[in-house]
Amino acid sequence: MLQELSITNFAIIEQLDIAFENGMTVLTGETGAGKSIIIDAVGLLAGGRGSQEFIRTGADKAVLQGMFILPADGVTAHMLDEAGIDHADNTVILQREIAKSGRNTCRINGMLVNTTTLKRIGETIVDIHGQNEHQELMQPEKHLGLLDEFAAHKIQKLKTTYTQQYEAYQQLSQELRQKNANEKEWAQRLDMLNFQVEEISAAQVKVGEEADLTAERDRLDNYQMINQALQQSYNLLTAEEETPGAVDVVGEAMNALEPIANLDSAFNDITVNVKNAFYALQDASGQISNQLDLQEFDEGRLDEIEQRLDVLSQLKRKYGDSEQQILDYYQKIAAELAKMTDSEENSEGLSQRVAEQKAALLTTGQALSDKRRTCAKSLQRQIHQELKDLYMDKAIFEVRFKPTKGQIYRSGLDSVEFYIQTNPGERMRPLAKIASGGELSRMMLALKTIFSESQGITSIIFDEVDTGVSGRVAQAIAEKISGIAKFSQVLCITHLPQVAAMADHHYFIAKKITGQRTKTSVSKLAQSDRVQELARMLAGTKVTQLSLEHAEELLRLAGEEKKA
Repeated sequence: MLQELSITNFAIIEQLDIAFENGMTVLTGETGAGKSIIIDAVGLLAGGRGSQEFIRTGADKAVLQGMFILPADGVTAHMLDEAGIDHADNTVILQREIAKSGRNTCRINGMLVNTTTLKRIGETIVDIHGQNEHQELMQPEKHLGLLDEFAAHKIQKLKTTYTQQYEAYQQLSQELRQKNANEKEWAQRLDMLNFQVEEISAAQVKVGEEADLTAERDRLDNYQMINQALQQSYNLLTAEEETPGAVDVVGEAMNALEPIANLDSAFNDITVNVKNAFYALQDASGQISNQLDLQEFDEGRLDEIEQRLDVLSQLKRKYGDSEQQILDYYQKIAAELAKMTDSEENSEGLSQRVAEQKAALLTTGQALSDKRRTCAKSLQRQIHQELKDLYMDKAIFEVRFKPTKGQIYRSGLDSVEFYIQTNPGERMRPLAKIASGGELSRMMLALKTIFSESQGITSIIFDEVDTGVSGRVAQAIAEKISGIAKFSQVLCITHLPQVAAMADHHYFIAKKITGQRTKTSVSKLAQSDRVQELARMLAGTKVTQLSLEHAEELLRLAGEEKKA
């Protein structure tokens, strides 16, 4: 259930905090006071489409927050677990900010989520029905979904199996279509993949190989310069027969400084530095000698390196900018080649597999269709009972299965449309073509009454769904909404006093203009205030003693009805 709702800078609402309770809550007030804006705010918290137009004039952003209490093991709890969102205390806080910059920030229990996740989870918490929400009844393509929703507990396993078989059938069919569409293109692709796989495989590419070869080539290319530099430096460092080398000269300097090293710290520092230089030059001389021993020019090796680098360069031009990219591409085309080769080897069996998968799909689809037809009869019976309670006892409702001419759909083998006969003597016609607004409202309410106990939705919102009805029909609608509130929290915006009287809690929405700005306020009505509000709804602008008495009677009768 929705426990608390906070709205900041949303439309004409500057700041609003409302605490809700279980059962049936009505919101009433003058037209334009902001009743539907409150429902819009809840809709956005449940993942509805946001817009900068919702931001109150002069504000930088609109902020919405709702706290919901949920069943511990319901659908929402499982979805939160899948998304990694903590809900240890069975409380869910939905938050949404819409900024002027266009940024849309959504959170569930403090965790940032995208609007898709917010909508997916929000739809399991809140179910909103507005004046136009029942328009899904006007769309025949939605009727099969409504039937499946009614029959969910009986067809879910079959429907899951059918969906899996359908996906497998579509995949096999696509492979067969691709193969048969252009045998020449298939063969060309196969040849090209064979060539590329063989070319890369034969090259035996290794990551880092090009860098190593380039360094080796540079050494061979510059052999003369390297050898000359090493020899010259070695000669200068080491002693010849007549001329002492740099190592000997520094050694003599070190020996000369040794006697005075202990006389002064400055002399000692100099001696140490000269010693370090002497030993460093000795090491360098040894390293140069080693390098001179290793120097060898191999023109054949240089040719090998150049040829290998040329191979790598050609592969990079074709398959990637580095050895790793070439190897990644190889893995990709090798997998594709294996799949195509397997398909080629099993081309004769592919058609057979498609046929077998289709046969299995049709068998499951027919079983699903049979279950749907059985459930459709049950839905018809329950709808008739609900319509009877709503004073449409002469109406005949029918779920019709239309011919599909052998078509196979993702949803099954069926095409369904709701038909109705509202008056005796008329022929059955599509619901979308003959039902009035009031009749559609009652049809929607009949479906919601049937679904409310099994859906597990914690909060159901009706936004003026009673428009277009009055009198005893209005009373029947009020009783139906009150009945739904036994299984789910119900929030209802209404202009009908009969509906308002049946509520367990009553909020009055008002607006006032302060400093040339419009502000919306909400107040919970006590019993005496409810009488005044119902009288206003009955009489209009001028409340009379008779309307007050009528309001008191409505509340008394509503109390008796709920007790009964």
